[in-house]
Amino acid sequence: MDMPGVDRRDMLKLSLFGAAAVALPWSSVLSAKSASRIAASKLPKPYTVPFAVPPVLKPERSDGDTDYYRITQSEFVGEILPGVKTTLWGYNGMVPGPTIQVARNRKAVVRQINNLPAKHPALGYIPWTSTHLHGMPSEPQFDGYASDNSEPGEWKDYHYPNDCEARTLWYHDHGLHHTAENVYMGLAGQYHVYDAAERASGLPQGDYDVPLILGDRMFAENGALMWDDNSHSGVYGDVIIVNGRPWPTMKVKRRKYRFRVLNGAISRGFKLKLSNGAPFKIVATDGGLMASPQTVTQFTIGMAERYEIVLDFEQLFAGLKAGAKIQLVNLGVKNSVDYDNTGKVMQFEVTDEAFDPANNEVRSVLGPAHPAMGLQPTGSMPVRKLRLDRSNGLWTINGKTWVDIEKSQFTDVLCNPKPGDVEIWEIENSSGGWFHPTHIHLVDFQVLSRNGAAPRPEERGPKDVVYVGENEKVRVIMKFSRPGGVHGRYMIHCHNLSHEDHDMMIQFQVGDHDAYCDPINSAPPVRGSGWETPL
Repeated sequence: MDMPGVDRRDMLKLSLFGAAAVALPWSSVLSAKSASRIAASKLPKPYTVPFAVPPVLKPERSDGDTDYYRITQSEFVGEILPGVKTTLWGYNGMVPGPTIQVARNRKAVVRQINNLPAKHPALGYIPWTSTHLHGMPSEPQFDGYASDNSEPGEWKDYHYPNDCEARTLWYHDHGLHHTAENVYMGLAGQYHVYDAAERASGLPQGDYDVPLILGDRMFAENGALMWDDNSHSGVYGDVIIVNGRPWPTMKVKRRKYRFRVLNGAISRGFKLKLSNGAPFKIVATDGGLMASPQTVTQFTIGMAERYEIVLDFEQLFAGLKAGAKIQLVNLGVKNSVDYDNTGKVMQFEVTDEAFDPANNEVRSVLGPAHPAMGLQPTGSMPVRKLRLDRSNGLWTINGKTWVDIEKSQFTDVLCNPKPGDVEIWEIENSSGGWFHPTHIHLVDFQVLSRNGAAPRPEERGPKDVVYVGENEKVRVIMKFSRPGGVHGRYMIHCHNLSHEDHDMMIQFQVGDHDAYCDPINSAPPVRGSGWETPL
C-alpha cells in the first residue's frame, strides 16, 4: 500500500486527526449522563425492543471434508434505534454478521469480499480490512494479520482447519490502524465449533443455545454513529446493544438456556449479574468447556473475552406467573465511562410455552479437561515478561509498537519458541488509568495467577484473552503446539481496539518462518468482485 511522499503511519494520524477535528468534534460534549446527540425521544426506553438472534449462515457448497462460504463486507442503511436510519458496515448486510457453525475437523473456506466504499463516510480513511477468526489456530496467512489488508474491490479466501476443541469464536475485522472504527461500524459475528464431547455434555443446544454479542454505541443528531476515542484511550457509548439491539427483552421458557456471551465492545468492560442476585453457572471460556462448571453471582468480561453461561429459568422464575421479568445488568468496571443506562443490558421475560426437555442439564463434569489446563509450571520453563504502558501518546508492549514491527520488515519478534515448547508469560499493567484485555493469537492458555492469588472463578478454563486490570500482574502458561504443526508469526495485542490501533501490538514466532506461511505474501488478496472466481 504505497503512499508516496509521506510515511504511512503519519498519514493515518493526520487524516484521522483532521476528520475527528472537523467532522466529529464530540469529545467535549461527553457528560456523566449521556454521550449521544440524538434527541432523547428517539432513544428507546430500556427493555422495550425485542431480542433477536443472528441467522446461521449455510455453506454455499460442500465437498469431501470442506464447507465453502461467501461473505460480503458492505455498507448499508439499517436500524439500531427503532425507526432511526443509521449507516452501518456489515457482513452480508447485517449487524452483527451471521453465525457460522462447523463440526470439529471439518474444514471451512470463507471468502471475504471487501465491497466497502472507497472512504469512510465521516472519517475519510480507506477501509481496508483483514478478517481475524478469533480463537482459531489458523495458519499465519489466514489469521487476519494486521498488515495483510484487502482494500475495497479485493477479496481473499480464508482457510480454517476447525481442528480445535468445541468453543465460541468470533470473526471480526483486524485492518491495520482501523480495527476499532471498522468493528464499531459493525464488522463482527460469532463462529461456533462443536464436537462429540460438547454435544454429549447435556448442555442446552439448538434454540436454547444463544449468542449474546455485547457492545455500546453513541448516535449523532441524524442517527449516524458518533466516533470519539478520547485521544485514543477508548470509545464509550451510552447505548448498550445486544446482538445489535438496544437493551432488548427476550422471552424465555421455563428451562435452562446456554448463552455464548461475547464482549464485542471497542473499549467497554462489563461486570454482569442478574438483577435479583441469583447464582448461575459458567460452563465454558474462550477455548471451550471447563472441566467443571463454576457457580457465580457475577463475572467480569473484557473486550473479546467469551464466557458461556447457563441460566435456569425454571428456578429463576419459580413461583412467578408468565410475564415476570429479570434483568441482566452491568455493575461496570474501573475506567469504563458510565452513563445513565449503561448499567442495563437486557431483560428476560418468562412464558408458559411448552419446550423440548432434551439437553437441559449442567453436569458436575462437563467433558475432558482441555490440554492447556493440564500444563504445570516448572522451574526450567522460560518466563517472558510483557509490560503494558503508554509512551509518547502511543500504547506499547515492552516499549514497542507495531510501527517497530513494520520498520523491522516484520522480523522483530518477542520470542521464537519451537513447536511443543511450554512457556510462562507474566503480563504487567502498571497503569492505574486503563485496563488491557490482552489477546495472544494461535494458542490457548491457562491463567495461573492474578496478583499472586488464584484466578477468578470465570477464568478457570482455557483462555486466549486475559483481563489485565489497573496495576495488575497476571501469569499465564501455554504450549506452542497446535494440530497440524502450525508455525510462523502471530500477534499479541490489547483488545481495547483504540489501544491496538495506536499501536499496542507486537508479535511472536513459532518455529520457522518461510515463504509458505508468510502472513502478508503467502495468500495475498485478489482484485475483483469475489464472484468471478468459483469457490
